[in-house]
Amino acid sequence: MDIRIRHARPHEYARIGEITAQAYLGDGLLDFGESDEYLGELRDVAKRAAAAEVLVAVDHGRILGAVTFVPHGGPMADIALPGEAEIRMLAVARESRGRGAGETLVRACVDHARATAGCVRVVLSTQRTMHAAHRIYERLGFTRTPDRDWNPLPDLDDITLLTYELTL
Repeated sequence: MDIRIRHARPHEYARIGEITAQAYLGDGLLDFGESDEYLGELRDVAKRAAAAEVLVAVDHGRILGAVTFVPHGGPMADIALPGEAEIRMLAVARESRGRGAGETLVRACVDHARATAGCVRVVLSTQRTMHAAHRIYERLGFTRTPDRDWNPLPDLDDITLLTYELTL
């Protein structure tokens, strides 16, 4: 497999949105399924691309997966502090999993952060059940930061996102 990482192109936004939405739906990561409000955010790649960088993993012209890289805690950041970049919405198409696309996307974000002036750390949030993603993060040197864990829906007690960081 010859995985290449590049910025998403506008004509690819719909496909990237569907890959992301289907990854979250298929893995049971949306508490309210098809009616989950976050599904619209996952599909709205144009909105993400306007506020952050959407990177894609491509093999021979086929999009395998995507990630949103938020430099300097921009408007798409959930937890990034000054001097931190954030990784969001990492997703790989079901048929492309197990080939290294997810890890390649995370490595690209880390490389991007290292090349960003003033960036000293990469942070991210993840769900408890995203075990494959956790293995990637830990393999790449990310460590858990339980003191930064948070709940995006405070009205629901059981939705706590785990956080990780990598000091550059």
